[in-house]
Amino acid sequence: MSRLSFRSTLLLSFMLIAGTLAAAAASGWLGIEAIARGIQDGNRKALALSAAARQLGERTVDLERSARQYLVLGEPALLVRFGDTLGEALAALRILDAAAPGFAATTAEWRASVQRIRARLDAAAADGGRSRTAALAATAQEADADFARLGALSAALAAEVEQHLARTNAAAMAALDDERQTVAAQILAALVLAGLLAALSGWWLLRPLARIEHAIAELGENRLAHPIRITGPADLRQLGERLDWLRLRLAELEANRNRVLRHVSHELKTPLASLREGVALLADGVLGRLNAEQREVAGILEHSARALQERIEQLLQYNASQFDARTLNLQPTALLPLLREVGGEYQLLTQARGLTLELSGEAPIVPADVGKLRIAFSNLLANAIGFSPSGGRIRVEIRLAGERIVVDCTDEGPGIEPAELERIFEPFFQGSRSSPAASAANKGSGIGLAIVREFIAAHRGSVRALPSEHGAHFRIELPHA
Repeated sequence: MSRLSFRSTLLLSFMLIAGTLAAAAASGWLGIEAIARGIQDGNRKALALSAAARQLGERTVDLERSARQYLVLGEPALLVRFGDTLGEALAALRILDAAAPGFAATTAEWRASVQRIRARLDAAAADGGRSRTAALAATAQEADADFARLGALSAALAAEVEQHLARTNAAAMAALDDERQTVAAQILAALVLAGLLAALSGWWLLRPLARIEHAIAELGENRLAHPIRITGPADLRQLGERLDWLRLRLAELEANRNRVLRHVSHELKTPLASLREGVALLADGVLGRLNAEQREVAGILEHSARALQERIEQLLQYNASQFDARTLNLQPTALLPLLREVGGEYQLLTQARGLTLELSGEAPIVPADVGKLRIAFSNLLANAIGFSPSGGRIRVEIRLAGERIVVDCTDEGPGIEPAELERIFEPFFQGSRSSPAASAANKGSGIGLAIVREFIAAHRGSVRALPSEHGAHFRIELPHA
């Protein structure tokens, strides 16, 4: 099955499920059709038996009438009519004998009784003259008991036919009920089997899709350390191989980028240090006294050189954070005490600015890299402190929401433009709004929030800026299992 493609596997699963349900439906239809044919045959036989029993009763009455008329009148035609009627009665008896063996004893007795009557009539017909009239009269007296017995046997046969039909009908209804239960059991078994096939097919098809989705998410978050192995249909396995090739290619490109970044940063820092040293010599007047215009130019050069060095160091810092985010030293960590420790590091700064830092909430122990989370929380608080006005309030609340731990950080600063909520985490990006308390000298570098995102993403969490009417609102979500 592993050689099948996704499309072939899906088609085969559909055919198996449809075939299972169709087999159950066909089996049930054939069983009910057989029962229906049996009921139709039974109805035809029941009609034939009812007609035969009714004909036998009518012919019994006709036989008695013909015999008595012959015994009174002595007309040979009446004896012939008796014989014809007897033939019709015997034909009805044959139908009854063929229908059920249980009628044999009663039909045999009926035949014996009618044969005795026929023998008496034949014996009376054989006498002649005055003795024949006497014989007919004697036969009439003797035949009374036989005619009574013959009528009783006809009634008994009619009752037996009715009972036989009732039993046959009950058996047909029982068979129909059994077939209905069988069909219901088959349909239930087919549904269970179809459900199992659907679950197995879904597992076989959706499991690699889920792993592909996870692999793409890993690639999108630049987590390139783990190989991508996809099982399942052939085309999905081939797609997994291409994704793993892409992972290796991205890892190679990332390594090249970092290597180039390190080389370029190193090559820039060396001449930059010389430049700063030369500007410092000029500013200090070592090479001669400077006039006001020259000192102004030297100050601009020194400021620009220092800003360029800071940018290079920030770039290296961000590059290092990306590398560090790939390896985590997970330990059981209590987040609220960690946040309080980080907040304590900024106690002097918040007191100097007249800021109020409020930490509240609770959360379970989570596996985390304490050092990296400390840096993430520190950068987040530093950002809030840097943009808060003097006397402002910073609130940090931690809580459990389902399978996630949520950390909300809000301040009373200028906030973030709605169009910049996503870009605020980009390296070196600085929002268009700035705090009145922040000067150009201590304005943020745009690296802190980018590092927060890197370290939180390494913990399989997320950080985002939420729309807020007053100040900025950042939310960190971490898995706690």
